[in-house]
Amino acid sequence: MTSILVVAATVLTGLSAGLFATFGYAVMPGLRRTDDAVFVQAMRAVNVAILNPVFAVVFGGAFVVSVAAVVASWGTSAAPWLLASTLLYVVGAFVVTGVVNVPLNDALAEGDEVRSLRAAFERRWVASNHVRSALTTVALVCAAIGATHV
Repeated sequence: MTSILVVAATVLTGLSAGLFATFGYAVMPGLRRTDDAVFVQAMRAVNVAILNPVFAVVFGGAFVVSVAAVVASWGTSAAPWLLASTLLYVVGAFVVTGVVNVPLNDALAEGDEVRSLRAAFERRWVASNHVRSALTTVALVCAAIGATHV
């Protein structure tokens, strides 16, 4: 059972890291090339669309399954790696998202002046996304190393 939990935690962490990275190297650079109205409209649509069951399972499931993997592997050489992965994931996915990205998304949902909305949003959102992408990617690496110790 421990191996299954570790593999599932690694896969879910990887899916989250991949989502954040994709925004960093494809979605946001693509939107950077659009005008203000298109940018704001597209990000508003993405922010609504992403709140779906698949995202909930990946985003929240990575945490839940990672905690279960840590508990199941406690006392083994895998546990420190899995604990590090879980902590990095929490900071990268939950803390950064909750403290920076969600408030920016909420602010973007309000107002009509697209130029000022974009100006207040884009640079900070992209920078914090790079942080959460890096942290969740390192979390993935730690989970993968932990998986080799199960």
